[in-house]
Amino acid sequence: MRMIGVDIGTTSTKAVLFQEDGTVMTTSNIGYPLYTPTPSTAEQDPDEILRAVMDTIAGVMKDSGTSPEQVLFVSFSSAMHSLIAVDEQGKPLTRCITWADNRSAAYARKLKHELNGQDIYMRTGTPIHPMSPLTKLMWLSDEQPDLVARTHKFISIKEYVFLRLFGEYVVDHSIASCTGLFNLRELDWDAEALNIAGITAAKLSRPVPTTYQLAGMNSEAAMLMGLSVNTPFIVGASDGVLSNLGVGAIEPGVVAVTIGTSGAIRTVVDQPITDPKGRIFCYALTEDKWVIGGPVNNGGMLFRWVRDEFAASEVETAKRLGIDSYDVLTRIAEQVPAGSEGLLFHPYLTGERAPLWNPDARGSFIGLTMKHRKEHMIRSVLEGVIFNLYTVMLAMKEQIGHPAKIHATGGFARSSLWRQMMADIFDQEVIVPESIESSCLGAVVLGLYGMGRIESLDIVSSMIGSTHAHEPKPEHTHVYHQLLPIYVSIFRSLEQQYTALAQFQNREQSI
Repeated sequence: MRMIGVDIGTTSTKAVLFQEDGTVMTTSNIGYPLYTPTPSTAEQDPDEILRAVMDTIAGVMKDSGTSPEQVLFVSFSSAMHSLIAVDEQGKPLTRCITWADNRSAAYARKLKHELNGQDIYMRTGTPIHPMSPLTKLMWLSDEQPDLVARTHKFISIKEYVFLRLFGEYVVDHSIASCTGLFNLRELDWDAEALNIAGITAAKLSRPVPTTYQLAGMNSEAAMLMGLSVNTPFIVGASDGVLSNLGVGAIEPGVVAVTIGTSGAIRTVVDQPITDPKGRIFCYALTEDKWVIGGPVNNGGMLFRWVRDEFAASEVETAKRLGIDSYDVLTRIAEQVPAGSEGLLFHPYLTGERAPLWNPDARGSFIGLTMKHRKEHMIRSVLEGVIFNLYTVMLAMKEQIGHPAKIHATGGFARSSLWRQMMADIFDQEVIVPESIESSCLGAVVLGLYGMGRIESLDIVSSMIGSTHAHEPKPEHTHVYHQLLPIYVSIFRSLEQQYTALAQFQNREQSI
């Protein structure tokens, strides 16, 4: 039998067709735009994403010559924190408001400083930030009350897909636990959070376990995708928790660090855990597995920023030599000693989620001298991204202790320099699993568990290998341990300046 894992991401949807042993047969990927008419707006078209879901599934079915009878199930991963208002017919009244949308920033500050935000976070596990559907609903209820009155349901993008295919309003516990509205202990909507959001539970979907099955889909949709109307769809979970599953980081103490465009650091625990300081999230995976950690806005996108803004000559050289421009930049950075000779970079070019949870945070180079050159700045940017992730790890250590293992994934793992840098800053061996499409693999392993084909999620360990392992270099670790307290003290001392700069920049952009 064959299985399809679908990952509905922020920039594209990907479908992967697996054999039952985890072997990848074929993949399909379709991108779509992010609409940003203002600096604070980040929206998508729900129907463009729905078409991408259907077309990627159709693509892997056609490319592999798979018949509908060969498909055991389709299981889903999805980006978190999206919000769509729909009417009684299920038609969108808004675009899909993504996690990157910051229009509710003022309401996040109000929730944090004036309302009972900390207690709500402790019950729901979603840090207080404009990414949260809770703050988005506060903003809509206050500024667009007519829209809220016309809205039949507020749903996420994955819920929208299931609504169009099956006509049901269901939300898995994992996506629900990312909303700021879901009580982790009761596995139901939180009354106080709903009241602050200005809605009732009737305007939200019915929460279901991540292993919940949908069947009897729209016959036209089934035909377009090459599936049977009775093909089971597993509602699945969020991309973050399924990525942990997909790289085998589900045993106690195993931490997964991912750096793609953005980044995240996560580990699995056996009961909900929240942080008295509000620095980490807690999201559901299954009935007895929860994922805690923190996401960062600024990951691999900063390496691209360095390439595009600082390295035109290096890019041209790479083109002439027929090599990757990132390889050229990495070789340049390797000429600089660990610590960039005291040059620190705070990577908050798009605000920051963990550990600051401050959309007003701004990036900076600190420590520049006449001795520093371009290569120092390149290395400092790479180090700054890892430093920031390590500060999230420090918050997690207060909850789980010292990690047993670190599994690193994402586009950054192609760089041996960046991998070694992580081992040195974290002062721990870093293993890079050989996991193809980790969120999609996590989705199908969860599907196998939900269908009763496996007794434990631990089966994933037999589906992946490892490609690289890096031990920390003591001479580098010594340098980084000296710089880390300076790095942390700087961003703590700049909070008021971040706010003032953000207000100035927002005024300038609105003129």
